[in-house]
This record gives sequence, C-alpha cells and structure tokens, in this order.
Amino acid sequence: MVSTGTTTGWSKNLILTAMIFAVAMTFIDQTIVSIAVPEIQKELGLSATGVQWVVNAYLLSLAALFAFGGRLADTVGHRKMVVLGVVVFAGSSAMCGLTPKGGIAEAWIVTFRVVQGAGGAIMFPAALAIVVQTFPLRERGKALATFFGIAGGLTAVGPILGGYLTQWTWRAIFWVNIPVAVIALVLVLVSKPATTYKSARMDYRGLVLIASGVALSVFGFQQSSIWGWTNPGIWLCVAAGLVLLVVFFFVERRTPSPLMEVRIFRNRAFLVENMVLGVAMIAFVPVFFFASEYAQISLGKTASEAGLYLLYFFIGFAVAAQVGGRMLDKGGAKRPVVLGCVLACVGFSLWAGKVTQLEFSNQIWFVITSGAGMGLMLGPASTDAVNRATRLSYGEATGITQTIRNYSASLGLAILGSVLVSRMRTGVTSSLVSQGVPPDVATRDAATIAQAQGGKGSAQAIPHFVSLDFAQATRTVFIGLAVAMGVAGVIALVGLRPGLQEDPGAAEEPSLTDPSEAPSLSDRPS
Repeated sequence: MVSTGTTTGWSKNLILTAMIFAVAMTFIDQTIVSIAVPEIQKELGLSATGVQWVVNAYLLSLAALFAFGGRLADTVGHRKMVVLGVVVFAGSSAMCGLTPKGGIAEAWIVTFRVVQGAGGAIMFPAALAIVVQTFPLRERGKALATFFGIAGGLTAVGPILGGYLTQWTWRAIFWVNIPVAVIALVLVLVSKPATTYKSARMDYRGLVLIASGVALSVFGFQQSSIWGWTNPGIWLCVAAGLVLLVVFFFVERRTPSPLMEVRIFRNRAFLVENMVLGVAMIAFVPVFFFASEYAQISLGKTASEAGLYLLYFFIGFAVAAQVGGRMLDKGGAKRPVVLGCVLACVGFSLWAGKVTQLEFSNQIWFVITSGAGMGLMLGPASTDAVNRATRLSYGEATGITQTIRNYSASLGLAILGSVLVSRMRTGVTSSLVSQGVPPDVATRDAATIAQAQGGKGSAQAIPHFVSLDFAQATRTVFIGLAVAMGVAGVIALVGLRPGLQEDPGAAEEPSLTDPSEAPSLSDRPS
C-alpha cells in the first residue's frame, strides 16, 4: 500500500475545487457538442448517424473504459491518473477542434471523441476517489453534493456555453477545454491531494471483454435507425455484445486480480444504487441532446437561445442537488433518491405533454421540475454507492458506477435516437401524403428529412409541418424519459433501506480486490 501527500482541514476545499475543475471538462463535453451539432453537420457534411456518433462515441468510450480507469487509479495512484487524464482530454479536445473538412472529417472527429472519452475514463474515477478519501463519511454528502451539483450542473451549462461559442466557431466548444485543463493542473499541483493505492496486476483480458461488449451492443442499437430493426446485423451486434458482457462477469469472478471486482454487487445498496443510476442515465444525458435539437428545429431557436432553453433545467438541478446532499447526510439515501425519481418522472411527463404546442413559455416549469428531480437523486445515489467501498477501492467502485452510468447513457441515446428518427419518418410521411405527395415519394423524402433532422442549421427554412412532426417525435422520446425515471423510482423504493449508512472503517480495510474480504462487504448496513 502506498500513500502520498497530506490532507489537512484547510486544504479540503482546495482539493475539492481542483477535482471539480478536473472533471468539469468531462461533464461539459457530454452535452456541449449537442448544441453545436447543426453547425458541425453543416460545415463538415456529416450524416445524421455521423452526428449521433460525434455525441455517442464520447459516451461509449467513457462507458467502455471507466472500469479500466478506476482499476488503474487504485493500483497506480489517483493523483497520477487525474493528471494523465487531464492531459489526454485536453490534447484530444484540441484535435477535435482542428478537424479538417473533406472526406476524412467524420472519421477524424469521431476518433478523437473516442480519445476524449478515454481521457475522461482515466481521470474521473481517480478524481472522485480523491474527494471521497479527503472527506469523512458524515461530510461526504455535502461535499459530493457540491461535486456532483457543480459538475452535473455543467452538463446543463454545456449547451448554454456551446450556444455562445458556436456563434464564433463550433471549434471553440472543444478549445474551451484547454484553459480549464491548465487551471485543473495548477490546482492539483498546489493542493497536492493525498492518494492511497495498492499495486496489482492489470486484467487486460477483462478490459477487452468489457470494451468489446459495450461497443458492440451500443453500436447495434445506434445503427438500427439506418439498417432497420429487421436487419439481422442489428440483433447480431446486440446479442454478441450482451454475450461478451455476460462472459466478462463470469471471467471476472475467477480472475485473481480482476478489472472489476464483481463481488461488490453482493452489497445490496451498491447493487440497487447502480440499478437506479443505470436506468436514470437513460434519461439524464440524452435529454440535453434531444431538448436542444427540439429547441432549434421545432421552436426555431438559435444555438445560444437553445442553450438558454436548458438553463431552466440547470436551475432546478443545481438547487435540488444541494438539498439532496443534505438529505443524504441527515437521513440516508432512500428518501432523496425516491423523491427525485418521482419528481423527474412527473416533470418529463408534463413536459412531453407541452412540446407539441411549440410554445416555450408553456414548458418552463416542467423543465425546472425535471431538472430538480434529477438533481435531487443523482448525487445521493452516486455518493451512497461509492461509500460502500473500502478506502483502497474508491476508484474501482467509482469505475463500476460510472461504467454503468455511461453505458446506460450511450444506450439511451442510441435507442431513443432511433425512436426519434423512426417516429419522425412516419410523421413526415403522413404529412407529405396529406399534401398530395405520392406515397413512395413521400416515404423517400421523409427518410431523407428524418436523417437530416429536419434540415437543422437553417431553422427559418424548416416547414411548419416538419417542426410539428419533430415535436411529436420528441414527445415520444420524452415519454420514454419519464418511464425510465418511473422505473428508477420503483427500484429505489423497493430496493433501498431507510436510514444512515454506518462508517465501514474504510481506512483500516483491505481492498475489495482481496477475495477473503469480499463476503464481508455484503454484510454492511445498506
């Protein structure tokens, strides 16, 4: 076991600030690209599928490599991995901003979005592990409410910032990460966060299995809008991906030094919280992509105006995140998680009912309500899950949690994106036929319009019937978001136990990777 650095009372907030700056880029980049999609598509000539991959390649890379990043942090050192992750992330961001025009544009930007995701996957588990190690159990709710409140809020700020930067050039949405990275590195150098880790062998077999399983399954769903659900290639990719993930689970159980200690799922609270987070993430990240698309296509907003549209979501999220953290510290995770899921479910349901009216003023309170629900549950669920780990396994536990979160976000974006394109294609076909267009021509033109997402990037040229059809497709997607949050709420209500978690004495416990200690984990209070 190796420990470096010291942590004193006065330095805790400085360390927290350093870690927030470090992860800020990863949260901003989950959504900032969505607002610039019309300009990126227009300048680089990307297809609708290519655009989805610009967004989803980043999430997919995060999901596939988070377990690797968490394990690496616990065995090499959290501070080292934060620094390495920040450098990789900033470098790949610069390359995304330098994407050349022409035939290689799509491959270039998608590739460096994958590298961005790899940098984030290395950085985030280490940063969160440092925060958890820095603050004692009874202070973590408040500290991590600030961490997730600010970092998660940046997910909502991303589209706002992106809207203004896009007015200059869409490339600036990537370049903005560079000064943030410099600040993060300076703060890490000054704060010198303590790190505790234990050297161990890396499980590259497990890495290949989980990365391949995640990539294949998400790719299958992603391509469904292009290949069609009847294409056997779709189901082959999905099935192969799921089989690889199952194989990964059983291989990890028999690996002496696994990439992911799957026995941690014997802990009831850890299992339930990850189930809740997995379902909730189907809604949380995709909502920014679909809401920003809706604002520009159906409401005719500019990129910056679409960003402000999502500011209301952030207002609800930021306020409720602080409330959720305090509720966690005082009474445990169950109440804020259940209430947050219910509130988000209600908010998305009411929001879905208003989108076809094409009036933003009728939606404001429902946008705020949806954001508040997500803010109330997200921090407590994430914090409660990581609290179940020992001090030497915070990075690993974070890697597991973030793998599940980002895999679900990727899956949600892929599936709901397919639903959106399919629903819009059907709607536009009906609209064209009603205007006297022959059915075969209407079907062909509708497919083109749906793939181009209504021709976004020139909102003034979008016909009213296309705007309305896109709004109706968005309503279907938002209903899906509401269902996801309702399911998450039921899981939390049934699976979580009320009351505060007891301190597991993490500083004295060996790593979760010690097989002799795994059974005791499931005996902790949940």
